[in-house]
Amino acid sequence: MSMTGALTIRHAMTSDVDQMLMIVNQYAQQGLMLPRTKISILENLQSFIIAYDGQNVIGVAGLHILWDDLAEIRSLAIAESAKGLGVGKRLVLSLVGECERLGIRRALALTYQKDFFEKCGFHVVAKESLPQKVWKDCINCSKLPFCDEIAMIRELG
Repeated sequence: MSMTGALTIRHAMTSDVDQMLMIVNQYAQQGLMLPRTKISILENLQSFIIAYDGQNVIGVAGLHILWDDLAEIRSLAIAESAKGLGVGKRLVLSLVGECERLGIRRALALTYQKDFFEKCGFHVVAKESLPQKVWKDCINCSKLPFCDEIAMIRELG
């Protein structure tokens, strides 16, 4: 995968799913995020956006609404060939904009990439300050109950 054209951020489509899976599961194999199955992506396709270079999916991110004032940015993954090009930040800021459009006041990220999310306007919070509803996906994680991800929040307008 390489940058072959102008970068676009758009809603994911069924034709993007195989490339999305490849990017996400590359990070999952390294223990950096939860793995996804094709069916889990398809069932939640409307919540995913992608970065597209005109030929390939080079980034993916999802928005999972947890409550009326809280949504999680999840499954943020960038193709190796597109790292360092600002793709991740564009995806995050696009989802922050979607939160604002929906009237959601806080965006959450559970991450190992503290510096990156700080550059996107997030700050670290205690996991204990988050509602239990946030942790429902954790039941499938091999790191439960010793999660080492950092909880970060961005307060929105």
